[in-house]
Amino acid sequence: MDNLDWNQLKAFLETAETGSLSAAARKLGLTQPTLSRQVAAIEQHMGVTLFERVGKAMVLTPTGLDLLEHARAMGAAAEALGLAATGRSEAVGGVVSVSATDAVAAYLLPPIVQRLRDQEPGIAVEVVSSNALSDLLRREADIAIRHVKPEQPDLIARLIGEATAHFYASEGWVKIHGHPRTAQDATQVPFVGSDRAGRYLEYLRQYGLHLSEDNFSCYSDHTVAHWALVCQGMGIGAMMESIARHTPGVVRVLDDVPPVRFPIWLVSHRELRTSRRIRVVFEALAEGLSNGASLDKH
Repeated sequence: MDNLDWNQLKAFLETAETGSLSAAARKLGLTQPTLSRQVAAIEQHMGVTLFERVGKAMVLTPTGLDLLEHARAMGAAAEALGLAATGRSEAVGGVVSVSATDAVAAYLLPPIVQRLRDQEPGIAVEVVSSNALSDLLRREADIAIRHVKPEQPDLIARLIGEATAHFYASEGWVKIHGHPRTAQDATQVPFVGSDRAGRYLEYLRQYGLHLSEDNFSCYSDHTVAHWALVCQGMGIGAMMESIARHTPGVVRVLDDVPPVRFPIWLVSHRELRTSRRIRVVFEALAEGLSNGASLDKH
């Protein structure tokens, strides 16, 4: 077990976590053959068989299961070391990854990133567009923009404010269907759906819009694509006011329906906030989102 290769250990961990060589390779940014060689190398180095191939899945052997927790502990220690080192870096340069939902990433972040680049040309921002909550503890992102307060004790969060969303339709749609203003009016017109499992429909019903599946003209659970369908005239959809007001050709509808309000949290790891470049990006995001999104400050 002397001189264990850290890349081989990561290959073992990710393959164990995902249960697939291809999924683990994507996670680590490697080709599948490269990852397979690393798994084979750590098995040869340790003199044990860690996985059995069952179809396309990689299943841990009893030995692999016994060693997994030890490997996880080693991985956590290495990640903690990396966090501590990053946190103590005072250089205003390097890459900072920022995770946000697809709509925030596409519409709100670009001008903030551009201003930051003008002010700090040594910093490159990686925008991670994801509707999932990125795992900051595992360094999937340095900073995350979230709509729920994180509960992990190792994370720190700042409430930037409260965003407002309304319902909108295209100008062409309004010419055809009129301008619905009330929840009752909404039952007679088409909407753009989000999912076919009924979750979005249930949300709209809880919000006072008593719709049915017949109201949906099309579906997309990707917010940017959803908004594009609304702009195309396929139906009514909800969008943050800060995005909609900069979108030509759309009209606010259902004016009598109360706006949707949700918080904007800026989140980072405690260690990372001691890094100067992380602090610079964190503060730039806080200022840009507060100003650009016209959030109601608390």
